[in-house]
Amino acid sequence: MNSDLGQKSENVSSGASEEPLYFPADARRLFGWLHWPRAVSRFDLGMVICKPFGYEALCGHRSVRAFAKAAAASGIPTLNFDYAGTGDSVDIDPATDQIETWCGDIISAVTELRQRTGVRRICLLGFRLGALLATLAARRTSIDAMILVAPILSGRTYLRELQVTRMMAARRLDSVSLADNVEHERFAADGAIEASGYYISASSVAALSQLDVASLGPPQSSALLVIDRSGLPAARAWTESASGQGICAEYAALPGFVEMMMTPPQYTRIPDLMIERVRQWLTRFASGLAPAPAAMQHRASESSKAMFLSAAVEGSTPDEQMLTERAIRFGADGMLFGVVTEPRNVQAQPRAVVFVNAGADSHVCVGRIYVTLARQWARRGFVVLRMDLAGIGDSDNRSGRPDNEVYPPTAIEDIRAAVELLRGQLRVSDVTIAGLCSGAYHALRAAAAALPLNRIFLVNPQTFFWQQGKELADIQLAEVISARRTYGDRVRSVEYWKKLLSGRANVGYIVRVYVQRFILWFTTTGRALARCLHFKLSNDLARDLEEIVARGVHITIVFARGEPGIELLRLQSGSTVERLRDRCQLHIIDGADHTFSNSASRTVLEQVLSDALLT
Repeated sequence: MNSDLGQKSENVSSGASEEPLYFPADARRLFGWLHWPRAVSRFDLGMVICKPFGYEALCGHRSVRAFAKAAAASGIPTLNFDYAGTGDSVDIDPATDQIETWCGDIISAVTELRQRTGVRRICLLGFRLGALLATLAARRTSIDAMILVAPILSGRTYLRELQVTRMMAARRLDSVSLADNVEHERFAADGAIEASGYYISASSVAALSQLDVASLGPPQSSALLVIDRSGLPAARAWTESASGQGICAEYAALPGFVEMMMTPPQYTRIPDLMIERVRQWLTRFASGLAPAPAAMQHRASESSKAMFLSAAVEGSTPDEQMLTERAIRFGADGMLFGVVTEPRNVQAQPRAVVFVNAGADSHVCVGRIYVTLARQWARRGFVVLRMDLAGIGDSDNRSGRPDNEVYPPTAIEDIRAAVELLRGQLRVSDVTIAGLCSGAYHALRAAAAALPLNRIFLVNPQTFFWQQGKELADIQLAEVISARRTYGDRVRSVEYWKKLLSGRANVGYIVRVYVQRFILWFTTTGRALARCLHFKLSNDLARDLEEIVARGVHITIVFARGEPGIELLRLQSGSTVERLRDRCQLHIIDGADHTFSNSASRTVLEQVLSDALLT
């Protein structure tokens, strides 16, 4: 079974310039992309990308990929990889000192790049925390050049940023259960930090709190380019100090960082100015080196021709050795990318789950929730495919379509390709489609389109119908649907009336909210009446749910308490969910935000979905 899948992926990959791979880092296995120059390179230089951490890495995924592609297009083979415990790489013990581990991972990536390409010179490109890690790793192995983008220079300052992020997320919850309070207290007591669904261990916190780049002495490389945030520059003095200590250092403060790495993935923009500056600097630096050896040129050229798009890895621990993970290309012209996690001893007719992107997040999802569930379920005998829709994550764009399109019109076509792959090549007998936010919408639409499914998991859908041409802001219905509660509370507040009467309240906005809510109520009531009179309606959620269930598909809907989609579901489906409760189950989880970013609520979500999958 595995060989068939690998052969198919290899066939569609001919001539491609990006190679997904797994490589060793001590006893661990890391996942990465090796970006090859399409033509034989004259440069004896390769680049390793050191990613940022957590939510910044999620937001910056497509931009970091663009940096790698630009370097490869300039003739410099580039390895873009995931640290242990992040992305698609192997999990690590939560108590591990991540800073020490990740520095070792960078060194392993440097070794891997040298072995695969034959380059002797290495440049590290680090973003934010990745820039700090690159600086540390350069002190332990031979590095010729470094490019640091918005570098973290003080570990203590970075920790304060993470703490602020965590506190702001906690305050956004409308209600926090006792269990959540205990969980946050545990993090505080242990000295660990959980921010936006990403965990920094207590030992990592201790290491970061002692790190100050300025105190480490000059960077251990002959050349340095620092690109600072134009709106919040912080590294000019450090760069000038490095220049004064004999290093060929350049500094630039350029726009684009916030749009690249601190903006939700669906709204991010690739920082063209930064990429062009990096490309020019790399080319200039590489041109001053000795030419690439003929052996390296031959090896790079042959690897580009023989590049594969399916790679298997087995874990190093007994628990991990139960699983196999592989990166695959599938769909028309192999434009779609995904990672398949499966048990080593696959059943004759296994059951499968397909995860669809949440928003424009990659197939990893916020807090690696898709990775965690995929590995849990594979241990129970399931084959799990975490896929990227076209234009998202690591999938290619369709001609004429933009990057990071959350509701692409061809999503069902992409999901159909995934289902055909599972039912055809892997001979799967039972398929579940699961998704968070927009992924939930796509799962619902796939079931409504009568794809051969057995189950759909809808987690925090924000809309049940989407019309092409809409803006994403059009489905942010929280202000409309929760207006009754929000403004009902406010009208009983003396402070609010003072603000209203003094002209400081946005009366026009309040009126618009209530008008929109009335329109929604009126439309829903009218549709309910029409349904009672047996009129056939377009965009009828009740009918969709009934028809899906009638085809034998089980529906599980999960919301975080306070999500606007809860009332939207009630308004658009009426009593249908209750009537179909044997095959259409609704769960509401307390103390969670939209992405289940705190570990307590995430654990509950994982249990709810696992129970639904296994029953």
